[in-house]
Amino acid sequence: MNKLLTLCLATLISSHSVVASAATDTLTVYTYDSFVSKYGPGPKIKAAFEKDCNCEVNFIAAEDGVSILNRLKIEGVKAKADVILGLDNALMFDAKETGLIADHQQDLSALNPTLSWTDSQFVPYDYGYFAFIYDSTKIAQPATSLRQLVDSDAKVIYQDPRTSTPGQGFMFWMNAVYGDQTNAAWKQLASHTVTVSKGWWEAYSMFLEGGADYVLSYTTSPAYHMIVESESKYKAAQFSEGHVSQIEVAAALNTSSQPALAQAFLKFLISAEAQAILPVTNWMLPVRKDTALPDQFSQLITPKLVELSIETAVAERKNWIKDWRSSAAK
Repeated sequence: MNKLLTLCLATLISSHSVVASAATDTLTVYTYDSFVSKYGPGPKIKAAFEKDCNCEVNFIAAEDGVSILNRLKIEGVKAKADVILGLDNALMFDAKETGLIADHQQDLSALNPTLSWTDSQFVPYDYGYFAFIYDSTKIAQPATSLRQLVDSDAKVIYQDPRTSTPGQGFMFWMNAVYGDQTNAAWKQLASHTVTVSKGWWEAYSMFLEGGADYVLSYTTSPAYHMIVESESKYKAAQFSEGHVSQIEVAAALNTSSQPALAQAFLKFLISAEAQAILPVTNWMLPVRKDTALPDQFSQLITPKLVELSIETAVAERKNWIKDWRSSAAK
């Protein structure tokens, strides 16, 4: 009887050990909804990372980078995330003020040198340039400058700078081009603005349904249509004043219960494998200098950068939002 009991106990202990060894750690990542959508990079990034990490990636999606930041501010040290992914080079300044961002510990030598990235907490994973997209079968002579678009009667959709990183980038763009005349420019643009959406997807969907002549997006957006839909009619208008760039970033939180896993995920984001996934799922440019791109990317416009100090823009953001609200409101 004692031998039988001993055998049963040994079996239970053995079974428990198997279950314990089979258990996996969970990495929680706050990101934005288009990243984790069926056609976004999230599913492929998750599968590729999980293949070797013996872990499960749990994406928690907000509408936009601004929403991610707002959630982080509200939750503070109680944040569930190990990693935040989807803020940009402007929002990261506010994120640092929460005191929740850990150093990234990553080797950035493989990054494109044009990024001049030196930040010790945030890791860039893709970048792009804001642009207005139009249908070339409907518009034969697109606007060649931001001023020309603002002065036209073309129907325009853009995103709210309070809730959207493209909307915020556009606000920076307007102020960089117009300076002291920005309020008057906002009023002029408001006269032919169809709507100001909360996020990018809402605006772009409305444009594709024929709701406007131009929509604020990225110079890389036409690559999606060319590669996925074999459709080349969508173009980015190239503006003579230049375009504002956006660098999307990720960071580990210093409150993470999985700090090693969080660092491994940041390392993966700038790996050759992840960088090959991002351009053809997130439709942005890779930050890794040796990443090969499909031929369709060579057909995109090559914008020059507008003169803009991101530090000044961040410092003036609250004032510029007040100006936008008073001038662009209908």
